[in-house]
Amino acid sequence: MPDCGARLGARGRAHQSPHRISIKFQRRDVAERILVRLRELLVDINVVVVEAEVLARGFNPRRNAFVQDYGSDLLDASLLMMPLIGFLPATDPRVISTVAAIEHDLLSDGLVKRYQTQSDVDGLPPGEGTFLACTFWYADNLALMGRQDEAREVFERLLSLRNDVGLLAEEYDTIGKRQVGNFPQAFSHVSLINTAHNLSLSKGPAKTRAN
Repeated sequence: MPDCGARLGARGRAHQSPHRISIKFQRRDVAERILVRLRELLVDINVVVVEAEVLARGFNPRRNAFVQDYGSDLLDASLLMMPLIGFLPATDPRVISTVAAIEHDLLSDGLVKRYQTQSDVDGLPPGEGTFLACTFWYADNLALMGRQDEAREVFERLLSLRNDVGLLAEEYDTIGKRQVGNFPQAFSHVSLINTAHNLSLSKGPAKTRAN
């Protein structure tokens, strides 16, 4: 019986040759790459849509600031993350005016509150402590705006709140002069490290993300 080779089996029937198998997997690989790229494009489209919506509806012209939710007049310290994640540069006039509004409404003894608590909205009574992570974000914003001396002053103020072993809680009660909330709080310490890098390095985490 003559040699049937790699392509033919008994009675001349075609086998799944390595060549055919290779083509099949190549096609599958191409299809998977196309699907991955389509998913990436959909994510990019969603990002653009959300970004446009936030810029159009999240900025309150009356307050000259971004606000807690669409149509609201209330501020939220999480808005300080906008330049830190690269949503807008810290030098954008809307960011500068938002930081100024937060300084006016949410700053207490040099530290930043999350927002103005309202029992009918979040169930929390007035008088919540200032949030240390939010205050580190504030220092980051000041640094990105070129207000280096003020940023370092805020950072040193935060460092002075640590306990005898250098730990920070979630919040600080500016009236009772004590740390409150979850203790120790990882978010506070991660923010401390980020701000230390932002103030000491030519290109810290905030500047890297902003680009």
